[in-house]
Amino acid sequence: MGRKVLAIDFGASSGRAIIGSLEGEKLSLTEIHRFSNDPVILGGTMYWDVLRLFHEIKQSLIKSKEYGRIDSIAIDTWGVDFGLLDKDGRLLENPVHYRDGRTAGMTEKAFGLIGKDELYAATGNQIMEINTAFQLLSLAENRPELLERADKLLMMPDLFAYFLCGSKRAELSIASTTQLFDQGKRDWAYEVADRLGIKRTLLPKVAESGSVLGKLSDEICEELDIPPCDVIAVCGHDTQSALAAVPAEEKDFAFLSSGTWSLLGTELDAPVISESSAALNVTNEQGYGKKTSLLKNIIGLWLIQESRRQWIREGKNYSFAELETAAKAAEPFYCFIDPDAPEFTPAGNIPRRIREYCVRTGQKSPDTVGQTMRCIYESLALKYRAAVGQLEKCTGKKFGTLYVIGGGTKDKFLSELTASACNMTVSAGPTEATALGNIAVQLICHGEIADLSHARRIISKSEEVSRFYPADTKLWDEAYERFCKVTGLL
Repeated sequence: MGRKVLAIDFGASSGRAIIGSLEGEKLSLTEIHRFSNDPVILGGTMYWDVLRLFHEIKQSLIKSKEYGRIDSIAIDTWGVDFGLLDKDGRLLENPVHYRDGRTAGMTEKAFGLIGKDELYAATGNQIMEINTAFQLLSLAENRPELLERADKLLMMPDLFAYFLCGSKRAELSIASTTQLFDQGKRDWAYEVADRLGIKRTLLPKVAESGSVLGKLSDEICEELDIPPCDVIAVCGHDTQSALAAVPAEEKDFAFLSSGTWSLLGTELDAPVISESSAALNVTNEQGYGKKTSLLKNIIGLWLIQESRRQWIREGKNYSFAELETAAKAAEPFYCFIDPDAPEFTPAGNIPRRIREYCVRTGQKSPDTVGQTMRCIYESLALKYRAAVGQLEKCTGKKFGTLYVIGGGTKDKFLSELTASACNMTVSAGPTEATALGNIAVQLICHGEIADLSHARRIISKSEEVSRFYPADTKLWDEAYERFCKVTGLL
């Protein structure tokens, strides 16, 4: 019998546990647990409910007993967020959600300590107010006593791994999301931490993706009545786990990890940190196998998810399928938004903010559900086109196919629009890319899969993909010109 591994995949709104194994030249996946990931607002701060989430990991381990002994467990999550431990290893407070308002104005404060260009040159990260460095700067400014008590910072997947096995390490890919990491040296950018007033000792030793962190603790094994297993550091950032599962055969490819966030990028042998990449504000992250991904972070299905929540609050309980149908029936190219405009990041009334944006930019207001949804869909597709162009400019490469992976592949209408907007073939799938990449890296660690190329060949045989082709490209070219003028991209 081959190895059985357990992948815990946390998204920004839900999580799931999937058991994977290699059967011949195909990966077998069995979802055993799914749960919501709901932030909690208390005292004006938005927290992750980390103890509840760890409870769900334990439930996953209990349910895994029905499928026989597992050989390892690994966790991936969203980026940038963290927990702080004191010198005795105790969690000082629940991790704060990246959508919390504490980082407002922190980028400008940071630029007073280290120049924007210097910061980008040192870290290669897209400068976003939610990044770990700016969250820490907020603590240094407003809660210095908390940082004084903190002994170690653990990013979210590292924190869960610590709860499981006691290891205080920083997995490579998740560390590279922090704006405190030197992409070339593949270690912490200690000089950046110094300039921002962040003590070096807060940053734990870096662990390679695909390394064993330790064994499941005796305490947990006894509590859950399960045998010990390895705790493996896969690519802790879910985007990098998903990238490991892109079923591409060519060396140069573009991919879109589509979920609450859209991360559009390409895989490279080395980081790209240049005047061009700085001007375009693209980000470098560490991936599996000493690869670097050059990415553009774009607000993704959050716009649809949060709009739906608003309509539900208003008593209109639309399903996602109904919203897609309404978008299809609406007039095309009615109005556009920049999905990454700052007013769309916080939770709240997204449809109203879209109307206000359109009126402010001299466009017609989308006053129906269908018009609002069509605006979101087309604006995302056009933003993807802009991001592809930026990647091509930075790398000097030309991409013919966009590999779309993740939960967003279920939305076929968005894939259709993206193919036409970008004038590219869109290959959509696998949907469970993040879990597949998590599982594949565990199996590489166990020696059951040879390497990343072998893993991708196996995944391409294991998963079905759908293909979408461009249509009405002249109309989309005209729409793109309007979109660029409205959003200031021209």
